[in-house]
Amino acid sequence: MTSPTGLPARGLRFLLARRRVLLRLTAWSVLETGQTFLLGYGPARALDAGFLRGRADVGLVWLAVTGLGVLLGAYGTARVYTAVADLVEPLRDRLVERVVARGVRSGDTGSLSGLTQQVEIARDTFAGLVMVSRSFVFTSVGALAGLFALAPPLLLVVGPPLALGMALFAATLRPLARRQETFLVADEALAGDLGTVCPGLRDITATGAEAQIAAGTGERVEAELRAARALAHWGVLRVASLTIGGQLPIVLLLAAAPWLLAHGVTPGALVGALAYVTQSLLPALRNLIHGLGTSGSRLTVVLRRLAKPDTAEDTAAPPPPATSPRPANTATTGRPPRTGGPAATDHAVSEHSRSDRGGLRPGRSASCGNDGRGAPAPGTSRNHASAEPPPAVSLASVTFAYGPASAPVVRDLDLALPPGAHLAVVGPSGAGKSTLTALVAGLLTPSSGTVRVGGHPVPGPEAAAGRVLIPQEAYVFGGTLAENLAYLRPDPVPEEELLAAAEAVGLAPLADRLGGLGARVDPRALSAGERQLVALTRAYLSYAPLALLDEATCHLDPETEGRAERAFAARPGGTLVVVAHRISSARRAGQVLVMDGRSTACGGHEELLRSSALYRDLVGSWTPALAR
Repeated sequence: MTSPTGLPARGLRFLLARRRVLLRLTAWSVLETGQTFLLGYGPARALDAGFLRGRADVGLVWLAVTGLGVLLGAYGTARVYTAVADLVEPLRDRLVERVVARGVRSGDTGSLSGLTQQVEIARDTFAGLVMVSRSFVFTSVGALAGLFALAPPLLLVVGPPLALGMALFAATLRPLARRQETFLVADEALAGDLGTVCPGLRDITATGAEAQIAAGTGERVEAELRAARALAHWGVLRVASLTIGGQLPIVLLLAAAPWLLAHGVTPGALVGALAYVTQSLLPALRNLIHGLGTSGSRLTVVLRRLAKPDTAEDTAAPPPPATSPRPANTATTGRPPRTGGPAATDHAVSEHSRSDRGGLRPGRSASCGNDGRGAPAPGTSRNHASAEPPPAVSLASVTFAYGPASAPVVRDLDLALPPGAHLAVVGPSGAGKSTLTALVAGLLTPSSGTVRVGGHPVPGPEAAAGRVLIPQEAYVFGGTLAENLAYLRPDPVPEEELLAAAEAVGLAPLADRLGGLGARVDPRALSAGERQLVALTRAYLSYAPLALLDEATCHLDPETEGRAERAFAARPGGTLVVVAHRISSARRAGQVLVMDGRSTACGGHEELLRSSALYRDLVGSWTPALAR
């Protein structure tokens, strides 16, 4: 686990690297300080110099000044959100980079949880902490300055309980963070146990293991209950700090009002002090305690987990040899990470989980060889092993199911593609198309059988360096267009090569509209199809000879889709596997693999029209949609 001093040091370096953003955030927050100052000082002057002296015009002027201050403060707060976004999004990009580089290449479920949930928790809580901490600091400065300007004795009444409440709250932060982490660990252990137990309830009942399983699960429930109670006990101190620091000053001001009025404090100043406490200090302190006490502890726990060094399990895989090919994606690259970069797999695993978990009925073994006519199992004979290059992709008797009790999604599949092949994979939803690409990419491990990419076993560093997977949901990060396109290349990419790739894939019109390769990219401003074009061009520029397009062109029009697929198919030495969603993709491919959960068929388009009833049905369902 990261050392206690490591995380603050990293955070400090992160903030120092963004000094300009912090200065902009401070500048806009000053307006909020002015608003807070006028919120108590204005009504006080309106009473003392205006209404209590019979000068209503002066009182109205001071109230108008207070209203103007509120408007300026609101404008400053709106501008603060933009500065906070510029501070928060780079943190999210850096965390995504770290999680992806460490875990997605091996399909580790903990890393995927870090990517999909913990990173979002870190981003949201960090943004909330910046807002509440900034608001408390500048609000407190404005309120205390106003109290001093109205009457210094007011500070003697408000200051001590406020300081005492803050001290009590600060003393609970570290114990609260430890108990928050204990609770999260217990909660995750219980969720993991239930995730294992619930799918196997039938087997548990059949084997008579109910008592043993119930005892183990009950221990985890009790552990989470103890952690929740300990967390609640420290939460009581948090409520006490709010009572002392925010609500006790109100009582003290009212109780000390006669003494304050007798010692030169005006009625307007007393009203202004109450306004400072009730309208500024109390809300700011409440937000700080609830935000920093809960979200701050959660952020500390999440950042410790995301920033921890790779465990022995993560580093158990042997490093690639010195002569291995250049890495083709971030899963195996050895270069320093870039902030906000995508992995070559993006959101592929979640797409597989959503699309292909429909169980398949047991079926016969099927093979698809180089000629597409049911050739023997992949591989070459001993006599020709040294003369022929290894297949670009080979699967030997591969079977995969999403659980021990689930029907196989892929059963006894044999497949061999030579370098330069172009394969389209078609079939109904849930037939295992995306699962097949995940198996080839190494994101999923087959239940039985072997998978090889370029002759190298999958998973493995050499195989990972030889393929790039482009899923349906493309990821674009907030850098320049050139940085997005060159991300999968460990060396600088010449501008001419970037432009040639953009022209080949069909990105050139979008690049021109954005303002060229040096233009900044806002992912939120791009459509789904535009993001797919960026991801396709990025993969086209990679060194990986095998490209896996898992419905990576589904948001493109047919003409642009065809241009992109032809560009990938024409790459020198490149092999292309396309999970097709249009008949045109199958027509362009040299071979078509039909998957339906019972059996597979492989061959050319015309051949399958004659031999495969399912393929004829798919072509018939595609053609009317294409005509429309």
